[in-house]
Amino acid sequence: MDNPRERLVELLSAIEGTNGNDISRATSPGGEARETSDSSPDGKSLSRTRPRTYPYFRYLPYEVEDDAERQRSLAIITKNLYVAVAAGDFSPGAVHWTRELRSWLWLKFDPTREQRVKLVKLYYELSLAPGIDVNVAERFSNMFMILTKRKHYLRPGKDLFLDWRPLFRELKVFVLPAESGMIQATNIKRNFRTLTKLCNFVQLYFDPKETPAMLDELLPYFSTSFTEGAFVVAGLLNLLLPTSAAPSEEPSLTPQQFLPTFFHLWSLVNRSKVFDTTFIDLFSRLARDSLSAKHIPFSEYGIYTKDQSALIFTAILRLLEIPVGQATSPYSASVDVGAGLGIMLERDSKKHPIAHHIARWIVMSLSPACLDKPDSVFSHLEGLIQAIETFFHPSNSGAWTKTLAQLVYYLADFFVMRWNRERSGEMEVPESRRLNDELKKRFVLCLREVIFMGIYAKSGTAMNFSLSTLQSLAYLEPNLILPGALQRIYPSMQGLIEVHRTTSSLRSLQVLSKIMVQTKGFRCHVTTMLGLAIPGIDANDLEKTLYTLSYIQSVCYSIPFEDLTKASEEISGSMLAVQWITSEVERMEQEGANVQLDYDSKLSDEDEEIILRSSTAGFAEFLSSFLGRVFTLLENLPDASRVRSGSPEENVVNTLPATFTPLLASLSPELLDLAINKIADFVGNHVIHQARDAMAFICNTLCKVAPEKALKRLMPILIQSIRSEIDENGAASTRNTGSDVLPRDRGLVWSVSMLSMCVVHVGNAVLAHKQELFDIATYMQQKCKGIPTVHVSNYIHHLLLNLTGTYTVDYSLYEADVLSKGLGPEDWGRIPIPDQLNIKWHVPQEEEIQFAIDLFKSQGENALQSLASLTDGSSSIKRDGTGKAWSDEVSRNLVLLRLLLSGVSVFFDQKAVSKETENEVLEPNGDLEMVHANGHPLEESQDEDSEAILGDQEDEEVTPTFHCPVGYLLKEGSAAYKEVHDIRERIGRLLHKVHRFLVEKQEDDVTCFSSLYTAYRSWFIDVGIERSAHVLDRVMKLLSADIHPYKISGVRKEYPRSLLLRRANVYHLQRLRHNTSPRKRSDLDKQLLLDLAESSVSLYTEVRRNAQSAGESATKVIVGARPLVIPPLLEALETGIKEKNYSRIKGAMYSLLFGSLTKRIGRDWRYAPALIKAYIAASTADKPSVQKLCSGATFQIMDYGRSPERMVILDKTIVEAIAPVDEDLSSKIDRKASSIKKKRAKVEIKKSALSEELIDMARNSHWKKASRTAAIVVTLGLRFDSLASENMVNLLATGSIDSHPGLRGLYSGAMVALFSLIDTRALCQHNYENYLLDRQQIPAKIQVSTRREDPGWTKDYLMSFAKPDAEYYIDHDYPGWLVWGKTVPAYNSNPKEDIEYDSQERETLTHIGRLLNRSWFSSFFAYLKQEPRDTGADRFRMASAMMLVSVFELMHEGFLSTKFEDIKEEIASVFGDGSDKHQHRATAEILAGLLCSAVDRKIEVRNLVWEYCFPIIQRVFSDGLTPENSGYWNTFLHLMLQGRDPRRSWPIIDWLASFRLDLSSNAAFKESSKIHLLRQSIADVGWHFRLERPIQDDFIAHLDHPYKGVREAMGHTLATIHRTRYHESFKDVNALIEMQNASSSIGSRPYQPTEEFSSTINEVFERLEKWRNERTPGQQTPSSYTSGSKTVLLWLNSMLSSFECIQLLQYFPNVFMEPLLHMMDIKEDQELQALAYHVFRHIPNIPHRVGEDIELIDSLIRIGRNSQLWHQRLRVLINMQVIYFRRLFLMSREQQRKLFDCVASMLEDTQLEVRLGASSTLSGMIRCSPVGLRTQFVQELDTKFSKMLLNSPLPKKSLKPPSATSTGTSTPTPEHNKLVLTRHAAVLGLGALVQAFPYTSPPPEWIPGILTTLANKANSDPGMVGKSVKSILSDFKKTRQDTWHMDLKAFSPEQIEDLEGVLWKSYFA
Repeated sequence: MDNPRERLVELLSAIEGTNGNDISRATSPGGEARETSDSSPDGKSLSRTRPRTYPYFRYLPYEVEDDAERQRSLAIITKNLYVAVAAGDFSPGAVHWTRELRSWLWLKFDPTREQRVKLVKLYYELSLAPGIDVNVAERFSNMFMILTKRKHYLRPGKDLFLDWRPLFRELKVFVLPAESGMIQATNIKRNFRTLTKLCNFVQLYFDPKETPAMLDELLPYFSTSFTEGAFVVAGLLNLLLPTSAAPSEEPSLTPQQFLPTFFHLWSLVNRSKVFDTTFIDLFSRLARDSLSAKHIPFSEYGIYTKDQSALIFTAILRLLEIPVGQATSPYSASVDVGAGLGIMLERDSKKHPIAHHIARWIVMSLSPACLDKPDSVFSHLEGLIQAIETFFHPSNSGAWTKTLAQLVYYLADFFVMRWNRERSGEMEVPESRRLNDELKKRFVLCLREVIFMGIYAKSGTAMNFSLSTLQSLAYLEPNLILPGALQRIYPSMQGLIEVHRTTSSLRSLQVLSKIMVQTKGFRCHVTTMLGLAIPGIDANDLEKTLYTLSYIQSVCYSIPFEDLTKASEEISGSMLAVQWITSEVERMEQEGANVQLDYDSKLSDEDEEIILRSSTAGFAEFLSSFLGRVFTLLENLPDASRVRSGSPEENVVNTLPATFTPLLASLSPELLDLAINKIADFVGNHVIHQARDAMAFICNTLCKVAPEKALKRLMPILIQSIRSEIDENGAASTRNTGSDVLPRDRGLVWSVSMLSMCVVHVGNAVLAHKQELFDIATYMQQKCKGIPTVHVSNYIHHLLLNLTGTYTVDYSLYEADVLSKGLGPEDWGRIPIPDQLNIKWHVPQEEEIQFAIDLFKSQGENALQSLASLTDGSSSIKRDGTGKAWSDEVSRNLVLLRLLLSGVSVFFDQKAVSKETENEVLEPNGDLEMVHANGHPLEESQDEDSEAILGDQEDEEVTPTFHCPVGYLLKEGSAAYKEVHDIRERIGRLLHKVHRFLVEKQEDDVTCFSSLYTAYRSWFIDVGIERSAHVLDRVMKLLSADIHPYKISGVRKEYPRSLLLRRANVYHLQRLRHNTSPRKRSDLDKQLLLDLAESSVSLYTEVRRNAQSAGESATKVIVGARPLVIPPLLEALETGIKEKNYSRIKGAMYSLLFGSLTKRIGRDWRYAPALIKAYIAASTADKPSVQKLCSGATFQIMDYGRSPERMVILDKTIVEAIAPVDEDLSSKIDRKASSIKKKRAKVEIKKSALSEELIDMARNSHWKKASRTAAIVVTLGLRFDSLASENMVNLLATGSIDSHPGLRGLYSGAMVALFSLIDTRALCQHNYENYLLDRQQIPAKIQVSTRREDPGWTKDYLMSFAKPDAEYYIDHDYPGWLVWGKTVPAYNSNPKEDIEYDSQERETLTHIGRLLNRSWFSSFFAYLKQEPRDTGADRFRMASAMMLVSVFELMHEGFLSTKFEDIKEEIASVFGDGSDKHQHRATAEILAGLLCSAVDRKIEVRNLVWEYCFPIIQRVFSDGLTPENSGYWNTFLHLMLQGRDPRRSWPIIDWLASFRLDLSSNAAFKESSKIHLLRQSIADVGWHFRLERPIQDDFIAHLDHPYKGVREAMGHTLATIHRTRYHESFKDVNALIEMQNASSSIGSRPYQPTEEFSSTINEVFERLEKWRNERTPGQQTPSSYTSGSKTVLLWLNSMLSSFECIQLLQYFPNVFMEPLLHMMDIKEDQELQALAYHVFRHIPNIPHRVGEDIELIDSLIRIGRNSQLWHQRLRVLINMQVIYFRRLFLMSREQQRKLFDCVASMLEDTQLEVRLGASSTLSGMIRCSPVGLRTQFVQELDTKFSKMLLNSPLPKKSLKPPSATSTGTSTPTPEHNKLVLTRHAAVLGLGALVQAFPYTSPPPEWIPGILTTLANKANSDPGMVGKSVKSILSDFKKTRQDTWHMDLKAFSPEQIEDLEGVLWKSYFA
């Protein structure tokens, strides 16, 4: 930074500062591609692309450091960081400096852009460096996220590019098939969640030019044959693919190049929710990042095409999971189950809800181009909202409610953000794409209706989302939202309707208040609303009270309570305003919900101002009634049961001060006087004990706002009342038991509480009352006893805080110059500018400092004296062991001392506090950088063997690099300075004395102890800032809660002035907090720390707890405190275990293992061994609470044994980038590195010694102790270099056949870990670096190059799987499924060489081999077939199989003493006669182990093993399977085949594939279980299975198999065969992309059925038809038709609920539909009916492409109109409605038309059920149609049905006398029947129209007409017609209970008369 010009730029950029907390990086679009260069000639050194909004440094009341100073601190931090990283000191070194860096950034300091880039790269490197400790890497990732948290730090695409490969390498370990089938990495190296979170941050900085490379890398893994591949690839694409715009000179990288391919991939996995979510997330980010790029074409569909956008909207409709009619879900659960590891790549749906992606996609695709086109993203959005409108209504809530509320919320939020950022220029959007006013207006209108429903939602979350949406919409278009809101709010505020509406209205008012105040005309309603809100303050309904207070608070932040009528003569009082409001309210009532209040044009500015002025005359009245209500509320508050319980009372008490602060601050002087008098009178005349805190808070806000006036009025009253209470009423004259305040003391406590809150944070106004305040303090301390004394001490504490603190004392809403001009209407809702404030601070003056010191001194001296006399017995109060008077006095004085210390904490200076260290000798593990006089570093002179080197050098440079100025008050070395520190030291010494005294004499005195240790805590941590009270956290929480309602997306800090000022205050506290870093320890500190350690193991629980928490706090602030307290605690633990003293054990364990000491001990091997041994000893303790502690600490202890970081692989250049230029640090780095090495070696020696010791312990102790020990040994004893000691191997081998099952499991697990460690080490050529980088050389593995140019290559490749012999095996499923790579990973089929072991590995293996003799095998096998303890464990156990794989591998390599022959005998004895299922389980596990162990062996070995195993397997598969054991064998098969080449297990595959149905067999289970095994093998082998033809033909020939089990198995197998036939096999990624681009914008359609498949399907259905005609109707016994149908249905069902369902699309209309309907008609076979119905309901859920649905719809219509059977006509209705809704965006207008006509004609069906069905279907279809279509249909249908009803009147009853021949009864004639039918059709049709709009309020204008027609013309019909009319009318009223008073207005008086008596009974009737 030597260049002066750079300095200037630096300084300039530092003057403007901003806070980054208000931009969500998830949403703002990426900038342009790298085209523009920086505008400033020297852009590199600027710190941010956007200056800070808030000048933090300028607002502080003291001088702060200059920029050069900040840069110097940063240089020190980066230098030390560099040294630490270069020397390999990651923890504690690098971690510590990372923490320093974070705290430097936290102070709002900014590094230059260059520095930030270097740091970002370094931390990216560190978070992914191979070999680094997981927890440490986590810290580094967090730092990386902090450095890239906001987009404007480093602009993506300009300032920084990162490489995606390291991240991909780490992700790959988790989700992509391990490149070898053999090796499971034992040590999982990362936390997965951190990696996916890292992706969210890194993704922005990937280079878009890398997209092709990424696709080349990822797409080959895509495969649906093994579905996990597809899910993993989609997940990775979403996490890694850069979505920012590529530079314009690369046209091949525009989004449309890749989009068709993505759409194609999407269509490969249908019916999957995961896929839908993933792709919408990806597409929405693409839309966001391409918005600002000029060179990417942009239309009314954003960057997408018409077809793409229709598909995405269809997916959105699916994702909202809205129930339609009787439809099943559009998703099939079985598809997402196949996601496997892909689940790990999903975004967390809580943090990234799907609604967020949808909204982002829609809003980022909007542009003015949408306005004039009939079809666009916008028109689709309108259609979407209109279709799902009714689901927003509160009466219609369900699982969808939250998603819908979120969707609308995010839509509005994104829109507001885009609107604001485009206006401020922060988003550089090309002019033609910018949102404009017309778009904004249409957007608000589109969401308006649903939001007015949403704010009344029943669920709390949905209501919160809706209210925020309401706020955003009102912000965009106040004139469109406010009239409707007011029209709904007025009636509910006037108490006309239900309570729940009132709370909603209050909350709506709160979110709208700021906008109302700023909008012309509407602001005149504000005062009336305030008046209407007052009754909401009600002690009986605390929730409503809360909302009322919040509303009043939000208004007070926006307007001054100033009577504006005084300024002008012509307005007198509020008369005018009242009249105007009354007329407006009437107008709203008349016009109803669509009221237009057009104030902008109808109301002139002058009139509006006059009305506004007039409305302010009511403020005085409002204030007095408000205070009255609050006082009544306080009088009626219930007693607060506990503190901080979160009860409603408590919430109200906390909300009151929040409301009063802005209220009092906004009052005009006259009103303020009124308030002061009212409050003062109330305080003086009442004592309401339970409202004490609330009232004190109110007094406090009053004194803050007007300190002089308020103190003058309140002081005398309070002081007077205190004296009289003490003197006359004898308050606090004796001590009391219990924690409640005695009635006699309540008056005193009330006054003291008021007084103490009146003097805190009110500034220097208290000096006027200095003497009285001082005297009353002394007076009370002399007189009071018992509980009130705590309040007295608190008062002194508050007074001290007030005198010594630096804080803002400015609460006004306006700057002083505005106030002096006088306020007018233009000041309503004025927005202050954040960097133009003038803040009044309180900075303590000389007099205040003196007053504080006097008070501290006098009170402190008294307390010191009385404590001294109490402990040495010279006091008048004696310890007599009965009364509590003595301990009361002690604890009272301790409390006082604590409060005094924290009250003047800002006087204490760290230097002075730890000053006596100077005369101490440095400890050996002190500062290692100290150098002796003779120039040798201290460290060399240490004895090499000294224990100290094991310790931790964390105390080296823990002192912080920099202190920032905070305006310290005392001069160093002045008298006052000395005095203050002197008293503090005396207090410390006295505390120690009291501690000793209590421990010796009063060790059961819990109250004294607890006050003693809280005093200790304050003594330690309250230096420089009152840390014990967590001031900073509290203030920050309160501030963020208060600014929350004012946050607007895309706008920075538009807060009221008083909130902006509080930010400066918080910043001051942040600086204070930063300075309280750990300090050096003095002798006294040491003494007190040891005291705490001693009491942490006390016998009394309470004493222990207090001491532990004080100790935790203290060790954090003192350097070197931890090594000091560990030894005494360890010793206590050891003695406690010896003496079985459980309380001590618990105390010591808790302190050592559950706090900040744990990590420290883990690094310090002077203590770790002792602790581990003690822990194991404690774990046998016979006390549940100790056991619980032990099991909680297991992982901590196991962690101690992990091997240290031996090597971390870093990119040197990145590390060197941060090295300081001007000094050479290499010698320092080498020194540090060598000392770390030495320490590591020493620790390893210690560890191995310990592990030997523990092994002996594990051998001969009780199983419980042994299991704890074993767990620790495993982490201690396994190492990459030395593998495992002989002793350990012995332990594991004998342990794996221990009689205790838990221990067996543990030791076998460890054995497997050891084996896999040996194998891994051998494959990495015994080299640790290769191991870290995952470089393994597997002898058999080869890369086979593909002939992908050859068109016949794929066919040849697949055919090779049909023959048993191969030169190489292909174990992976993915190569070539979607695209071919250059090479394919494969394995030699006859590997020449085995794994090469070095001497060390051979030695260990030989040793193991000796131990595993024949008796070991027989006991191991015997345990395998034991019956498991719980049924859950009764399954094929992979663990046993894995263990055996390793053991048998030893056998093949000749290390084993047992021979194969012996093992064969043992296996035979295990299997026995195979009658018991446990024998089967054990055999399956052993055989699996045996076969897997031979996988990569020479061909001879393989043949040997197969020759032995296959006959056994064949025997079992043929005859031995039973329902009990088939599960084990299925898993066995799965293990053999999954992810393996089928030719490896050729005998099994070949034998299973040769299976043919045996119709003569009657053993159904045998047949079906074989088919199941076959199906399992086809599913596992996937598209590599090539023997399917004969099987398929055989099954299809026997579809009508008589046994159910066999039919099911056949159905599933057929589906599996067809599912695995499909593959795409493009020659490379480019071929895939080109092909997709060529076919259409949504890619080509996958799963086209082959000729062969079509003929099969047709043939099968023809056969079914033939069988159907052969079956006699009504036949009860199964027939070929029923059996065959069930097989086919199972097959179809399996295919339709899977991802390849679209393969069957073309058969729906003509092949499937009618047969399915026939099957549903077979009443004799209910199973068949149910299955057919199930399959039939799948049909509309299968995604069709545009135009593919035409035939399907025609066939639905054909059946609906012409089918002979009414059941069929009824059933197709179900599918019509579903298909209409699902394909809303894809169906052409004429299709929609056809469906409507068909349903309407079905209303005239002869069958009643069909008519009713058609009626409800019709109303559903109308309801979800877009508005344009909807109105057109409604008009047509209305005319049609009304005509029908009028043209077919019922004939009049004839009046002729009955002739003799007639019998007097008439049979209905066919004509009469037809007439009734027509009338019923018309009634149902009209009813459908009415029911289509159940919630629209007020009802559409045509509804009243329909209702009247119905009531007049058809209500009196007999039978079903009349009944239908009555139910339509009553339903209409029932759904509208809530809004009835509004809805009535839609009817004319005549209509109401007609409907009376039908719709509701008349009052007179």
